Amino acid sequence: MFEHVSIDLPKKLKRVEVDGKRYYDVSGHKLVSVTTVTSFQSAKSIKAWRQRVGAEKANKITRQATRRGTDTHTLTEHYLKNEELPELDPLPQLLFTISKEYLNKINRIHALEAPLYSLKLGIAGTVDCIAEYNGELAVIDFKTSKEPKPEKWIQGYFVQTVAYACMLYELTGIIVKKLVIIMSCENGECIVYEKYNKAEYIRKLTQYIREWKSANE
Repeated sequence: MFEHVSIDLPKKLKRVEVDGKRYYDVSGHKLVSVTTVTSFQSAKSIKAWRQRVGAEKANKITRQATRRGTDTHTLTEHYLKNEELPELDPLPQLLFTISKEYLNKINRIHALEAPLYSLKLGIAGTVDCIAEYNGELAVIDFKTSKEPKPEKWIQGYFVQTVAYACMLYELTGIIVKKLVIIMSCENGECIVYEKYNKAEYIRKLTQYIREWKSANE
């Protein structure tokens, strides 16, 4: 049984779409989704990949990856809430099973699928998990993939998690020790990335925000 810790966080944020981009309305402040900011960095490489493989194949792969990730995340969320697991397709069931050994290192869960925001940074979003991982408080993100990704390909994941760490601190004063990505892969591997160098990713986050605003505002 996973222990849950009660902290005071927003119950819900109002989501709005502006020119196809996701924002959140917080007390009249329009805050851009942190995933919109991080995905802006990878937009060029994604566009090149879509041109290389063709729109039809790219759309199919994207749909499959989205469903794989959503279903695996659903199983993970139920598990961490100490709830009965739903019956889903074999692939997400497999990916969840692969990650279970590492999920069991989580405890004292402060938040699951919780809305967060920062008026100072002008961003908002929904964090996967804030909990202790191996006894240290962390922002934890759950990912799926065909195979493990090199760290240089997933810098946006760490930037996103540090954004949630900043939002958490602004709202509660709670400081996390580290950033954790748990990536379960179709090839049977589960890779855990742990980062303690938050300052490095905070610098990248502010850079991402500046570049996004320069291009979009």
